[in-house]
Amino acid sequence: MKKLIIIPAICVTLMAGSCDEDDAKIAARNVSKAADNFEINRRVVFYNGITDSYILTVEGMCSMDLNGAGTAFNVICKTGPSEYKRHTLVLSDNTSAFVEQLAPATVSAYHYRVTFKPQSIIPDVDFRGDAGELTSNMSEAMQ
Repeated sequence: MKKLIIIPAICVTLMAGSCDEDDAKIAARNVSKAADNFEINRRVVFYNGITDSYILTVEGMCSMDLNGAGTAFNVICKTGPSEYKRHTLVLSDNTSAFVEQLAPATVSAYHYRVTFKPQSIIPDVDFRGDAGELTSNMSEAMQ
């Protein structure tokens, strides 16, 4: 009898906990997901606060993040169907980065976006070397 009461109570608690998300949080996550999939046109400006000058301006379908230590700002942009450019700014007390989204994005404020990419499961393996090196004995070649 207790199990019949506990299971619905747990379900109601889980459903009530998931209702606490604001529309802005869901939309922001979906815009970030779209940018990470190179669907958002952005302008990224690296700025020097001491000289009041731009160090670098990058525009295009770009995704960005901070490194693990928070000391470098990484930007990767899609320049063609399978072409990408990466820019990194090492952050200091006098440099900063500004990111501007150049056009509005159409995303849902009610449903999280999930990207499932089955081709990423199988790695792309590159073989570097010479078949001759595998079949020859290097110790004999050195004598």
